[in-house]
Amino acid sequence: MSQQRDFFLARAAEARRDAAAASLANVRERCMRAADAWDAMAERAERSERHREADAARKAAVAEAAPQAVAAH
Repeated sequence: MSQQRDFFLARAAEARRDAAAASLANVRERCMRAADAWDAMAERAERSERHREADAARKAAVAEAAPQAVAAH
């Protein structure tokens, strides 16, 4: 798991703790909106990481096949 995603998830958890401790409704709502935003950032970070890994695997496969294609000619 990426450090960036872990950071975002930690901030989301912190915002939820702040919401639980808040006595004012508007503060709770603000904290919950922040938690939702941090969760969304964590999801985007995870999705980006998966895309990077897939792209790296695709590039490695192309690089591995390239020398064979050249040798065949």
